Amino acid sequence: MQKLKFLLVLLCYIVCSSCKAQQNLPPEQKPNIIFIYTDDQAPWALGLAGNDQLKTPSLDQIGKDGAYLPNFFTPTPVCSPTRATLLTSRYSTETGITDWINPSSPKTLRGVEPDLGLDSKFKTWIQAFRDNGYRTGLVGKWHLGDNEDQRPEIFGYDYFMGFLGGGTSVTDPMLEEKREEKKFKGFTTNILTDKALGFIKDNQKQPFFLSLHYRAPHSPWLPLPNEDWLPYKNMPVKFPHPYYPNLDKNRLRQMTREYYGSIASIDRNVGRVLSLLDSLGLSDNTIVIFTSDHGYNMGHNGIWHKGNGHWIVTSPPAATDNIPGGQRPNMYDNSIKVPAMIKWPGKILPGTVVIESVTVLDWFPTLLTLAGIPMKKDVQIHGRNFLPLLRGEKVEGWDNNVYGQYSTHHQSRTDMRMFRTKEWKLVKDYKNPNRDELYNLIEDPEETKNLYSEPSMDSVKAVMTTMLVAKMKQINDPVLKDMN
Repeated sequence: MQKLKFLLVLLCYIVCSSCKAQQNLPPEQKPNIIFIYTDDQAPWALGLAGNDQLKTPSLDQIGKDGAYLPNFFTPTPVCSPTRATLLTSRYSTETGITDWINPSSPKTLRGVEPDLGLDSKFKTWIQAFRDNGYRTGLVGKWHLGDNEDQRPEIFGYDYFMGFLGGGTSVTDPMLEEKREEKKFKGFTTNILTDKALGFIKDNQKQPFFLSLHYRAPHSPWLPLPNEDWLPYKNMPVKFPHPYYPNLDKNRLRQMTREYYGSIASIDRNVGRVLSLLDSLGLSDNTIVIFTSDHGYNMGHNGIWHKGNGHWIVTSPPAATDNIPGGQRPNMYDNSIKVPAMIKWPGKILPGTVVIESVTVLDWFPTLLTLAGIPMKKDVQIHGRNFLPLLRGEKVEGWDNNVYGQYSTHHQSRTDMRMFRTKEWKLVKDYKNPNRDELYNLIEDPEETKNLYSEPSMDSVKAVMTTMLVAKMKQINDPVLKDMN
């Protein structure tokens, strides 16, 4: 009996020591992490996703060398709210950023927000990395406020080079470096990559976390370097829904070509990052992640753009009190899904495909786990660690349902709330009830037929609405308070 007790104590000691070592890795064992984040890249805008018109060899290689996640979602299909969710693992109504931040538009435009940004009360995983011995850097887009208490440095970045607002020009951009804004000559995507490569070289002797946030493939897309543009300049374009009524095919054809060229520019530059890691001998100890802030539509269901979509038809529906002409606010899968891939040599098997539903909320705990950094007890998050899925493990009870929310308040006025299961998607617009939608994702994965008004769907609507409202109550969604 005494021998058995001794063995149990010894086993517990070994297990606990192993856990402690995993949570407090010495510097030489900490993996570097590069988090590559694009703006407006659709889940279908990737060769690995089966797009035979678009060539993305460098991006595809990340997924082939590691894991590809075809069911990766964002709760809000527009930039600023998703970026806040990425850093905090909180929903947009919790961060107070429910639409893209609009600090500098003319005063005649509703929704001007000169002081809106991410509140410093929120804790981010970037701060955790910095506090645990990582050199942290952000190159590229921020778009979470440009006041002094909203800057990237406040939330954990040691180094920032890029732009605080939502966009900059495609060429010769105005960018900030060392807190000084100046004009850089050249193509913006190339310039940001140059700075990212410099950060890697300067910090190769210590653990680093680099966020590389491209603005591409956000419009406008041209001009582009010839090597990226010429393969698509005259390319025949396949339309996703070619028979959509009044589809403006000439405009859509040109836009698709330009969009593809912009993605080709990203792919080429990501190849430069991967090549540098190889040349410096850093590839084996560097985790590379590629994803985007939200999805995109390009002719799907007659629209282009993201959650604040625009019609691309010659005769769009008439305007309403809250929806201007030409606008199509939406929570289609093409808007809320994002491409997502991650490679970690020796830890994630090449060719891994994760079919479970994962969301932007889940990056926070997963990134900390990747680096062996413990989560502080006073940090409130909603995300789940999906590293076991990346390792091919079966996770019992994994919830594949997805909740989304998007309250538009610039061009259109909506309060959209979404609940998605593997079979059904319910979208309710609490500000415009005539816009409610229900889709059978098994029979109609492209969401072409809204079943909400079908009497036979009453029981499905009731169940889905119950699940939607339960989630809204769980996070104290203010829309529910407004209804009471």
